[in-house]
Amino acid sequence: MKRLGVVAVAGLLLALAACTDGGGSGPSGGGDAKSIAFFGFAKANSFSQATFEGVKEQAAKAGGKAEFFDAGFDAQTQIRQLQDAITSKRFGVFVLQANDGTAVVPAVRQAVRSGIAVVVQFTPVGTRYDTAEPQVPGVISLVDVPVQNGGQLGVLGVGACQASKAKPCKVAYLEGLKTLPLDNARTKAVVGSLKAAEGVEVVAQIEGGYTRDSGRKAMQDLLQSHPDVDVVIGSSQALFGAEGVAKGKDILYVGNGASRQAVTAVREGRWFGIPYLPVRTAGAKAAELGLAKASGKGVPVTTEISSLAPNGGTLTKDLIVSSGVTGEYDE
Repeated sequence: MKRLGVVAVAGLLLALAACTDGGGSGPSGGGDAKSIAFFGFAKANSFSQATFEGVKEQAAKAGGKAEFFDAGFDAQTQIRQLQDAITSKRFGVFVLQANDGTAVVPAVRQAVRSGIAVVVQFTPVGTRYDTAEPQVPGVISLVDVPVQNGGQLGVLGVGACQASKAKPCKVAYLEGLKTLPLDNARTKAVVGSLKAAEGVEVVAQIEGGYTRDSGRKAMQDLLQSHPDVDVVIGSSQALFGAEGVAKGKDILYVGNGASRQAVTAVREGRWFGIPYLPVRTAGAKAAELGLAKASGKGVPVTTEISSLAPNGGTLTKDLIVSSGVTGEYDE
């Protein structure tokens, strides 16, 4: 009997240790359960600002508050902010848009061990870009899967080719930043989807970046080598620069962005389609999930942001008009 008692106690201790390492299931031990630290890409980024508005609004509804930690697109700054916030013990909830999803893993693990409810928002935290599942035990995942996003861009690109009726249909992809593993995973998915389609020819992959200026430069380079391109795919920011360079040309665009301006471009027929994400809604959802976990409630650990949008976010003009989507932030 004594031996059985020792085994039972040991088993209980192991179970408790596992719960602690995984973030636990009870109320947050990290700080005020209604206080949210939002670690955004940068305050200067309209996408992050819109996400934070949703976070802040949901926190207020719950009688709590939210604070924006501005990393300025710098991964090391964000890591220091995470560590400082853990040490302060002021926050029961972290909502994290990781500038570098791999680099922040140790800090995220530390936050979970400290009893903080961590919501990984938009960017996966870990080394995989093909799954929405949490890659750090104990976190809540509310992300846009880069490989699936790339697949959406490819599907829309093929649809644009069909609409153009060009044979073969010549497509250029203005990829994001070649230095980012996330962008490389997305690019592979986009190009793979396009190459698998009949009658589609990928004529160029050019770094288009995430600004109008970088998009303008990429389009100038593209048109010098492929003036007869039929479809151009890229970030919405890059395409706003690109379309100005290509005025008068019969090109169909697929933009990767969900701003009001991008939605308008599709509605007006200037662009063929976009993968749409309701950014402010997603921020509110992240806060809702984090606050619920911090108060001891059970929550789903995995949600894809695209599930919050009509048709999984793959939108063309007809779907935008019929769904009434307008966008939730400005470029």
